[in-house]
Amino acid sequence: MRSIVCVTILFACLSAPAFPQDNPAHGKPVTVNIKNAQGESVGTATLTGSPEGVRIKLDIKNLPPGEHSMHIHQFAKCDPPDFKSAGPHFNAAGHNHQGLTSGDIPNFLLIVADDHTAHVSVVAPNVTMGADDHSVFSNGGTALVIHAAEGGPAGSPARIACGTITKPE
Repeated sequence: MRSIVCVTILFACLSAPAFPQDNPAHGKPVTVNIKNAQGESVGTATLTGSPEGVRIKLDIKNLPPGEHSMHIHQFAKCDPPDFKSAGPHFNAAGHNHQGLTSGDIPNFLLIVADDHTAHVSVVAPNVTMGADDHSVFSNGGTALVIHAAEGGPAGSPARIACGTITKPE
């Protein structure tokens, strides 16, 4: 009888999710509609909290083929045509992590195929979906910005698509 109880408890522990579903730091998934400078949808990003940060699942369409950089920016504003209203990279409380701002997504290039699509997931490690200062919902929200090409030391490439990240009501 004792072994049955132990096996039942072990099974319950192993079948439980890795983190509680109602943990506010992980939050419910949020879908971001990403638009180009003409206001046309170029896809979606679904954000989900994880122990490693925020998982971003991208389903992109109608972007120029090639390599693009993507970052989380400071403000939940995406005014076309240049999306500069999104501000600089999100930098939670001025913290830098290994030389990166909170909005940086290390070692990630969004590669859009010749058919103008991309379907990929990546984790933004220095942000959360909670109520802390590292949350993508801080100060009313943030923005997900896609740049024309990979960023480099010469400065930030043009912003070609943007979507606001705000807390669902």
